Amino acid sequence: MNLEQLRAFTAVAALAHFTRAAERLHVAQPTLSRQVSTLERELGVELFHRIRGGAALTGAGERLLPIARRMLADADAARTEMAELAGLSRGRIRLGATPTLCTSLVVDVVAEFHAQHPGIEVEILERGSRSLIAALLDGALDLALIVTTVASGAARAALELEPIITERLVVVSSAAAPDPFATSGGAVALAELARAPQVVFPESYDLRVAMDAAFGGAGLTPRVVVEGVEMDAALRFAERGIGVAVVPAMVAALRPGLRSAPLADVALTRTVSIARRADMAPALAGAAMQERIRAVADRFAAPGAETAGVVARVR
Repeated sequence: MNLEQLRAFTAVAALAHFTRAAERLHVAQPTLSRQVSTLERELGVELFHRIRGGAALTGAGERLLPIARRMLADADAARTEMAELAGLSRGRIRLGATPTLCTSLVVDVVAEFHAQHPGIEVEILERGSRSLIAALLDGALDLALIVTTVASGAARAALELEPIITERLVVVSSAAAPDPFATSGGAVALAELARAPQVVFPESYDLRVAMDAAFGGAGLTPRVVVEGVEMDAALRFAERGIGVAVVPAMVAALRPGLRSAPLADVALTRTVSIARRADMAPALAGAAMQERIRAVADRFAAPGAETAGVVARVR
């Protein structure tokens, strides 16, 4: 088997369709089909059920998929390592981050990293922490910024985690509308928050899981007006006065159209960590990216920064 066959196989597996996979890989559909068929002959098994309108993995295909992804990741890592011998003049770094971090810290990290290393391609995967951990373990990412508490015991054993910041969770509302918590005295209690109309994230969001657990533990049922939106949409809905939203403090500090109030429960914080596979030493580009993340985290927590006081650096 060769890398082209494995790329063809993983693309069809991801899209469940030969034609769309060929379009993604920029090859002719007959060429891609031939690569997959050749791989099947060499392995002696069928990898896909060819069904009308698409393709579905067979049992053998499901077993091969994580192995193929790891092999492709190892090939990419080897290619990147060799390229970096030229002094970070070219290569690629695959960084995963949660949606809340993609709208705050990651923007500065990528901008500064690109200015320093314009020849390095930065590929971003925006997902929840659990999905990012799975991608790291599959070899699909070099680094990820995750919420530390989400990592299970098995994940912690397989990953190297470096906590970088702790930040409070805050309630945001429209700065142009009356303050819904004007009588709260500054900090918003969970009971008061539960009575306010809320814009909430999908159930897969780490933040949604944390807030559902907090409400459930207090015996409260929040009043939801919009559910299942991504971070940018939630912030825009809050700015328009449709409802309030609970977000990390970093996100709120960078949106002048929002009013921010801390939650009274000081335990509602989150710690963000840099995660990578423990069995793989960081490549030069990965090490440079980690240094840039640390530098931006230092700045976000520094006295005088917009996020000072709500973001603390973890050493």
